[in-house]
Amino acid sequence: MPAACPLRTIAIELSANPYPVVIGAGALAGLGEQIRARGFKAGTKVLMVTNPVVQEHYGATALASLQAAGFEASTLVIEAGEDQKTPATVGLIHDAAFARKLERGSLIVALGGGVVGDMAGFAAATWLRGIAVVQVPTTLLAMVDAAIGGKTGVNHPGGKNLIGAFHQPRLVLIDPTTLSTLPEREFRAGMAEVIKYGVIGDAELFAALEAAGNLSAMAAVGPELLQTLLERSAAAKARVVAADEHEGGLRAILNYGHTLGHVVEALCGYGTWLHGEAVAIGMAAAGEIALAMGLWSATEQQRQLALIEAAGLPHRWPELNPEAVLTCLQGDKKVRDGQVRFVLPTAIGSVEIRSDVSEATIRQALYASP
Repeated sequence: MPAACPLRTIAIELSANPYPVVIGAGALAGLGEQIRARGFKAGTKVLMVTNPVVQEHYGATALASLQAAGFEASTLVIEAGEDQKTPATVGLIHDAAFARKLERGSLIVALGGGVVGDMAGFAAATWLRGIAVVQVPTTLLAMVDAAIGGKTGVNHPGGKNLIGAFHQPRLVLIDPTTLSTLPEREFRAGMAEVIKYGVIGDAELFAALEAAGNLSAMAAVGPELLQTLLERSAAAKARVVAADEHEGGLRAILNYGHTLGHVVEALCGYGTWLHGEAVAIGMAAAGEIALAMGLWSATEQQRQLALIEAAGLPHRWPELNPEAVLTCLQGDKKVRDGQVRFVLPTAIGSVEIRSDVSEATIRQALYASP
């Protein structure tokens, strides 16, 4: 990504809490100025939450920017990883907020991937009944999905993100250059969410990804396509979130691949599969269910599988006990009146939400999937 790449701003047009997603190489160095531009005054107390790896690479740049802008800023480093995404870890953030005397006008900055963003966001949502949060994602998955939209939360032993709150950030700042230190496996995991946007509502993006061929590494994707997919993914999520902030209806389509992906994460053990890897498996499985129900064609399912493979992602359903899978599905956040709501594809670029998927269809699709 060229250093001179201009910043691009995509607006999240919420009626009560609108905010910008600012994207551009080198944006991290301007973090403090961007926050000041959102009305925060010099002297505001800022707690930046990050993890050890991100702290090593980018913590000093972010903290220096905050302090140069006049903020009373300090850093809390927490362990990352899905297995750390617990109420106990959020408690460490609350302890730091207490020790550093954060007030209702204070701010928490989440610098890291989706795990850091979810926990810092939830801590902000619950400290003093809600203080401001700024999301600064440093993984592809967080840039295109987790950091945008206001979902925060932690895991419960019974399921992923069962404890949480909607708490919109005041700003999302995306600096693509931070992906240069991201492990390739993490980059591939983020591509799952990009593919998701193509399936649920952006056939043009899906086709662009197909044309690119190799999507398994940042170097293979290249700066031009990377900028495009960051902008299109942010814009796609912006449209859905603006139409349905609290997931009353339309926003549920963003869970494409997630319902079954969360089952994979829970039953295989958090950390066995990265979130994006589990989503890729979940998308393939959802495609098989759609195929079994006659919602889309074998050709479209094959296109989806081919793109998942091009991103170096898994798509085979793991060897899980069918009864355990069905039980886990009933614990999903999206269950209504005992019925699991599945997001199922009807074409590349189109999905629908269905509550009429039978247990027999689930068994047939999952245990006959490629």
